Amino acid sequence: MEALALLIDFVLHVDRHLGELVQLHGQAIYAILFAIIFVETGLVIMPFLPGDSLLFVVGAFCGAGLMDYGLSVSLLMAAAILGNQTNYTIGRRFGARVFAWEHSRWFNRHAFDQAHAFYERYGGITLVAARFMPFVRTFAPFVAGVAAMT
Repeated sequence: MEALALLIDFVLHVDRHLGELVQLHGQAIYAILFAIIFVETGLVIMPFLPGDSLLFVVGAFCGAGLMDYGLSVSLLMAAAILGNQTNYTIGRRFGARVFAWEHSRWFNRHAFDQAHAFYERYGGITLVAARFMPFVRTFAPFVAGVAAMT
């Protein structure tokens, strides 16, 4: 049970453990960071990952010369873009089924219709603004996919 508690602490506070990861894994840290940002933005069930605080710590490490700035920016931007695209695709492919659940409090036909109307009216600006809202950024591409926004 203690191992599970340590794993949960590590996942929720990866920004605090980044220094240890850099020392232990060297160049592999870039793949780990890519995976964390990709999963945070790409899987609608993972909005709790500490992406924002992780980016600040990566920036500090880049400033201190412990990590490569260009590589970090390139990989993390790619992770966020690919994650959003994956999340959109998941929403596009499976979202209508999720919103077909009749007894769901959050995912029902009324919510689907509201989301679709919202994206029809404010779609583009919503996706841009959502990038700066930690919890919303995970759901925006999914809902855009559900609403079949192109």
